[in-house]
Parts: sequence; C-alpha cells; structure tokens
Amino acid sequence: MRGLRELILRELAYSKKNLWSLLDRCQFLLRDVLDELNRMYDEGLIGVDEDGLYLTEKGRSLIRPESLRLKAGLCEACKGRRITLDGEFKDLLREFKSIVKGRPRPVLDYFQGYMREYDVVARVALMNYYGDLSGRDVILIGDDDLLSVALSLTELPSRILVLDIDERLGGFLKKINRDYGFQIEFKRHNVADPLPEDIIGSFDVFSSEPLETWSGLRAFIVRGVSCLKEDGVGYFGLTRVEASLKKWRKVERLITEMNCAITDIIRDFSAYPMDYETVNYELFVKRLTFPVEKNPGIDWYKSTLFRIKALGKPKLVVDPHKRLKISYVDKEEDVTYPAIYKT
Repeated sequence: MRGLRELILRELAYSKKNLWSLLDRCQFLLRDVLDELNRMYDEGLIGVDEDGLYLTEKGRSLIRPESLRLKAGLCEACKGRRITLDGEFKDLLREFKSIVKGRPRPVLDYFQGYMREYDVVARVALMNYYGDLSGRDVILIGDDDLLSVALSLTELPSRILVLDIDERLGGFLKKINRDYGFQIEFKRHNVADPLPEDIIGSFDVFSSEPLETWSGLRAFIVRGVSCLKEDGVGYFGLTRVEASLKKWRKVERLITEMNCAITDIIRDFSAYPMDYETVNYELFVKRLTFPVEKNPGIDWYKSTLFRIKALGKPKLVVDPHKRLKISYVDKEEDVTYPAIYKT
C-alpha cells in the first residue's frame, strides 16, 4: 500500500517513534499497518531499539529531504474536533469523571470498551452547539460510554432512554438516578432483536457506537434511524482501524437510502483506551516480527464522529419488527479481538 508506506517513512523520518505513537498517526486498517511494518522490517527499511522504531539508511534513502520541510499540525485547542469545553462544560466534565468511576468494567462477551471521559463530554458539547439537546427526546443504542449520564448533567433533554444488552449497566444507571436525581430510562435490549413498538419513530436524536462488522454497523444504524421522528438527527462513530473504506462507502449509501444526509464527519473525534483491567485489545502485537514495548498509555484507537439528519420522515429500509443476524467479529478486518490470540 503506497500511501501507508509513505506515511510510515515520513513519520519515522521526523523522529523515532514507538509503535503506539505511530498507530496514533495512521488512518489505515490496523491489519494493513501491522503487515506493512513487518514487510518494511523484513526489507531492512526500518529497525527497532529501546527507543522505538527508526529508519535505516536504506529506508532514509527513500525520503526526499525537501518533503519534510513543511509540517502541519492540528489546532491545539480542539485537536481537530471543532469544539472546545469552556465555561460550565469544564465543571460538567469534572462531575462526569467523578460519577463514572464506579462503572461496570468491560467484558469481552459484549465486545465492550468505552471512550475517554473528555470525548464523551465533547460529544455532548457538539450536540448542544447544534441545538440537538434542549427539549429533545434522546435514545442511545448501547451506552458503554455513559453518554446518558453526561447528557443528564446538562438538564437539557426532555427524555433519555438507553437500550443496552448489559444488565449491569441498567443497575448502575438505576443507582445513578437515585443518587443524583436523574431520570435515565433503561431497557435491556439486544440490537439484533425487533424494536419495541413504542419507541419506533418516537425520538428526536439517537447516538450509538456500533460494532464494526458490516452486519453490526447496519443493525445499530438502522435501529437508531428507526427510532427517529421526522427531521430527526443521529450521531455515531466509525473507525478506520477496523473499517475499510469499502465499508465506509456501504455505510454512507445506507444513510442516503434511509432518506438521511450526512451533515458532519469529524475525524478522530473520540479515542478509546484498549487495555482494560478485564479485557486487553492490544494482543495483536503478537502479529509483528519484531519486539514491541507495552503501550505507555497512548490512546491510539480513534473513532470518527458522524452526524446525520433525516430529510423529513426516515425511510425504514429494514423492518424494525424483524430480527437481525449479526456477526460480532470481522475476520477480514478485525485484528483486535483478544480470543484470536489465545492458545
């Protein structure tokens, strides 16, 4: 992959980098990045020492020195998100961090992980910026990130409903409601199951962080859109780490087929830790042919935020009363699933 190799050469030409810093800069399938690094190492283009990956003389010979003269960077204030947390949002972030400390830990059975607290509140801030909170009925298709709690702290939505398969989350939200006077509703629901009749077409806004198999993406997105009223709005995340551009194109087509338009695509809006106490999603380093140090705490796994809007009434291309078949692991594009590496 020409573009990927050029990116790796350029990044290492600036300075040595550990694997995790390099992954933090890549917008390619993780599988492809690992394969390309192995090829470059085997070809003698890169080496590795205690400080990380570096270009060999052979690798450096492939770089045009003048190409390194100009280097752009992201805005330091927003890091490319287009939104900053000012005023009361700073206080909201502090309170949110305090509340979620007792959250249920991720379990592999539900393919769980959650984004950084800052990024959860940044999504709330963006939703508020677009007028998608005040007086709105909001449904969350899955809520590992506890977006429902951050939304409740704003006191802006009229209703917040969480659909999630994990009963532990329901118990945690029940306690939060009692302790903080929130009114977060919870329904245990498997996204593969038919939607309850009373929530179809009943919400102004949905938000979700879908599984990234095609069947998973399709299920989460169509369930979210099925819950929308006329002119409703949806938010969801999509990575490049585990979703190819072909898969992105299928998602974009699905959105337009449902009579929705994409209003925003904000790259790397949310980042996820990948090594939790209960689940480690970084065992893929076993695929590399050279030694790699443990991640020092770089949140390299990032999700691009999509905002979509229905043009009037959504077109339901999938019957919301129909049960869906979902694959939980994409054997072609997913290399983070820990069970792949168990012996």
